[in-house]
Formats: sequence, structure tokens, C-alpha cells
Amino acid sequence: MSADLMAAPTTKAPAKPQPRLAPGVRLALLAVACVVVSIAYLTTGVEGDWAFALERRSTTLATMVIVGVAIAVSTVAFHAITANQILTPSIMGFDALYLLIQTLAIFVLGITGTVSLNALGRFGFEVVVMVGLSLLLFRWLLGGASRSLHLLVLVGIVIGGVFRSTSSFLQRLMDPTQFIVLQDRFFADFNSAPTQLIGIGAALVAIFTGLLWRSRHHLDVLSLGRDSAIGLGIDHRRAVLTTMVLITVLVAVSTALVGPTSFFGLLVAHLAYQTLGTSRHSFTIPAAAMAAVLCLVGGQLLFERLLGFEGSLSMVVEFIGGIVFIVLLIRRSRRT
Repeated sequence: MSADLMAAPTTKAPAKPQPRLAPGVRLALLAVACVVVSIAYLTTGVEGDWAFALERRSTTLATMVIVGVAIAVSTVAFHAITANQILTPSIMGFDALYLLIQTLAIFVLGITGTVSLNALGRFGFEVVVMVGLSLLLFRWLLGGASRSLHLLVLVGIVIGGVFRSTSSFLQRLMDPTQFIVLQDRFFADFNSAPTQLIGIGAALVAIFTGLLWRSRHHLDVLSLGRDSAIGLGIDHRRAVLTTMVLITVLVAVSTALVGPTSFFGLLVAHLAYQTLGTSRHSFTIPAAAMAAVLCLVGGQLLFERLLGFEGSLSMVVEFIGGIVFIVLLIRRSRRT
């Protein structure tokens, strides 16, 4: 009997399939794809004055890169501190606050007054209001040691609902012409960002993305959950508060530059997770940023230059991102 047992074949656990390409190689391929798509966007279908066309397309390209990086990096960091990969920073009410500001501006100042506003002043005002209200919220809800990040998210959802209700009420009182003008600001517009804001937006996104990149190893630990992070020596409350401030600035800058993008961050973050097959933020942060650039620039190239559509790319991106959100909800409900 003992001899038979010794001779019996040993049952081994199935080996975990190894990725064919290392994450670093996949990052390099994503970088090459971003460069190729960017060159194709700048040069495809140019007729007549190349200098004028390149200048105009370069501005749009820079806008898409700035906004894509800001949204992607902030979403990946938000997933880490909430330990939840179906949320986006927009759930905190940033988009609703932006729409309320736009609605109030047109309701109070009218179309002529809103259009005549200085672009830099309006950008600065919107960023300061969004960041300022968020900091007040963080101080109120994360000020005590026993306060919960989930409570902060829930309060953000409620406040976002209040902002949307107020906007809807004011929109019903508007002149139809004013509402048509306001309607254009419901979706992100990558073609109309003022040139003087590109440099400022790029500097802000570079600074705050760099700060989040420095804390990438802390994000790896925070993504394990509050108890695990504290057990591994992380000052959880301080790390979460600092990360939330950085995320807030990135989301405020991108929203004030082009408008609301609710589900785009969710889409590119999960593209990065699926492409790399790792949760290490040393890889997922740059991968999500490059996936965002690839989606925006490639989508704009396909949408405008190859298919000749006149609509807004952001509507298509939001539609696909919404489908991704629903799929993630269904997959999570089946697991539970």
C-alpha cells in the first residue's frame, strides 16, 4: 500500500499563466503607439497651409495629453485610496459643481457677459472654487481620526445631487437661446481650450502628477485596505488626505480646461489594469496615462480625420465608459 502511494503521481496545482510580455515591454509598446498616433493625428489629411494646420492641431493634441494624463493618474490614485476599482473622482461632485458654475454664469451674466469673461480668470476661478470646496469637505469629514473615507464619498454623492438639482432648476428658468449655449458645455470639448491655458494646465498637471508618482509605493500599500496599510506602518489618514488633495487639483484642472469627463478615467484605468496584468502603481500610473492619450488622440483621429464626423468625441468616450462601468458592476455582483 505504501509503495503504491509512493508510486502514485503527485497532483499539482495548475500553474498560473505567465504574461507573454513583461510589464516594462508593454509600457514601451504603449509609448510607441502614443507617438505613432500623435504623428498621424498631426499630419493626416493636411491640405494647404501646413504651419496653420500644425499649430491648431498641436494645441488640440496638447489639450488631450494634459487632460488624459490628469484624469488617468487621478483615477488610478483614487482606486488605490478607496480600494475600489469601480469608482471615479467625479463621484465626489466635481462635474456637477462645474456644470453649476457654468449654469450660474450664463443665468446671471447672460451669453454676452459669459463670452466676454477673461479665459485665464475664468479658469482660475473654477479651479479655486472646486479645490476650495473640496478642501473644506475633506477638513470637515476627514478632520477626526475616526472619520471614514466612505462617508466622504457618500457626502460627495449627495452634494453632487444638490448641485445637479440646482443646475436643473436654473436651466428651466433660462431663455432657450441661453440653454442651447449652455448645452455645449455639458460635454468635454478638446478643440476649444484657450491657448494661453495650455502652458498653465501642463505645468499644474506635471507638478501634481509628479507628486503622486513619488507616492506610488505608498499607493501600493493603500490599495490593500485601511487595516493592512496601518499594519504595514502607513499613516493612513495623512496619506489619504494628501492623495485626495493631489487628486482634487488634477480633476479640477482637467474639468476647468475642457469640461466634465465622468467615465473616461474608469475606462482608461481598467485598460491599463487589463493590459499590464499587474496592480503595481509603478506600471499602472504611466500605463493609464498612455492609454488615455492613445484613446483620446486615436479616437479624435478616427472620429474626425478618417470618418469625417462633426460630433463630439467625448460623447462616444462617455458612452463606452458608461458601458464599462455597468459591466464592472455586473461582474462584482456575480462575485458576491
